[in-house]
Amino acid sequence: MQIKLICSDIDGTLLNKDRELSANTITQIKRLASISFILISSRMPKAMLHLQKELEIEHLPIIAYNGGLILADNKIISSTEISTSTSESIAYYCKETNLHISLYHNDEWYVTELDYWAKREANNTKINPKIQNIKTTLIKWKSENKGAHKIMVMGDADEISSLVDYINKNLANEVIGYRSKETYLEIAHTSISKKTAIDTLIDSHYPKITLKNILAFGDNYNDIEMLKSVGIGVAVANARKEVLDIADAITDGNKEDGVANYLKNHF
Repeated sequence: MQIKLICSDIDGTLLNKDRELSANTITQIKRLASISFILISSRMPKAMLHLQKELEIEHLPIIAYNGGLILADNKIISSTEISTSTSESIAYYCKETNLHISLYHNDEWYVTELDYWAKREANNTKINPKIQNIKTTLIKWKSENKGAHKIMVMGDADEISSLVDYINKNLANEVIGYRSKETYLEIAHTSISKKTAIDTLIDSHYPKITLKNILAFGDNYNDIEMLKSVGIGVAVANARKEVLDIADAITDGNKEDGVANYLKNHF
């Protein structure tokens, strides 16, 4: 099986304990420069571009928001947004709780205040949000005919569980929530996934490549479909059990440079 494209999740997979690219990881990816290395993440584009720069792959496409936004050559290849009405329903629900809510569109990130959760996410992604009332943000987006690429809700695990129940009962026809942690819920449009994003990218930029020519790395629930679909799906050792169970191979954990070690040993 010839690998012609490598796709990797970022948080919990590619980055080390300091949420940075290790020297080993950078070296191994640069060594395989003849194979396109695609970053595929729930992050916003701006939170991925500095990683691309370190890897010297700015010329390659990126897949943001779990496939909700695909960019190449500074152009939008695909954009799938959550409707304003659904965003309003989620925001209204969260208003009656202690949950933090973040709204994302392309490189826009809005929060109502710079609370503990916003500061934590800003530290993790090295991006600062804009502070603005959620209602104001949604009214503005509606006037501009655009919606959220992702809604991030953070807070108490039990309150997150209740929100998941609310979404499943009332909004499951449009959105799905990925629980990256017990206290984190990433909400995306039901029609997109990392696998569908890769399909789109193949059609637009790599027509001679099939899914069987792709190697992918991941750690969480939103990586499962991708890992099952590609030629070689590799889970890092710290991945969720459900991810480990379906992976073709398991490498070291992200804190031990699992992606770099796999590339070094198999290429």
